[in-house]
Amino acid sequence: MPPLRTALLQSSGRPGSVAENLKVLDEAAARAAAAGAGLLIGPEMFLTGYAIGDLVPVLAEPADGPAARSVAEIAHRHGIAVMYGYPERDGEKIFNSAQLIGPGGESLANYRKTHLFGCFEQQWFTPGEQPVVQAELGGIRIGMLICYDVEFPENVRAHALAGTDLLLVPTAQMHPFQFVAESVVPVRAFESQMYIAYVNRTGPEGEFEFVGLSCLASPDGTTRVRAGRGEELVVGEVDPALLSASREANPYLRDRRPGLYGSLI
Repeated sequence: MPPLRTALLQSSGRPGSVAENLKVLDEAAARAAAAGAGLLIGPEMFLTGYAIGDLVPVLAEPADGPAARSVAEIAHRHGIAVMYGYPERDGEKIFNSAQLIGPGGESLANYRKTHLFGCFEQQWFTPGEQPVVQAELGGIRIGMLICYDVEFPENVRAHALAGTDLLLVPTAQMHPFQFVAESVVPVRAFESQMYIAYVNRTGPEGEFEFVGLSCLASPDGTTRVRAGRGEELVVGEVDPALLSASREANPYLRDRRPGLYGSLI
């Protein structure tokens, strides 16, 4: 299989304006497609903004709502898969969600954040209950988590055991926790033998200061591409051949002894 060129959109967009964020996403999709990317990933809650407070229930939409249809049109027009974060309404509940739209405009997967961070998220969102959500794209098995989820090694290992090749993690990672982007994410990729695309917001928003540093971490322990602190679109390659070779060389998953781990739960 050929490598999957993957574009990471590091941006906070225009908090509070779905229409403006769709324009940013459209422009990024055009640039990513022109660079040969087959997948574009935006940050956590990109469609609405993260620190939007009382606007969360106002801007929340169903997974098949108007914003989803607009993203599907963008994906189809540019021939590129798009993952975006948004507040998902399901009846009376609101989830911090991310949806993956295929290059033909079809919904491939929808994931609801399972580990909510801090009082803000716990006030507005219901935690999801499905830890492993996957889809296929270009022969690569895609997995999905959101931000704080990736900081739990159990989550990433569950994806490894389910065969995830590329884990997409839209995030709203803030100061002073930049070590997560710098150190934790590359370690997760190495210890669970997968690529991880970690895509952050940037700059001040409400009470938060997002630190950027989006990255594509590789199963061989390297960071294939790393953004700075500002608005940026970076592109890296997810190479199935490198993934296969790394898994052959790294014994972590083969040397596990699950019988010893029962006390962990």
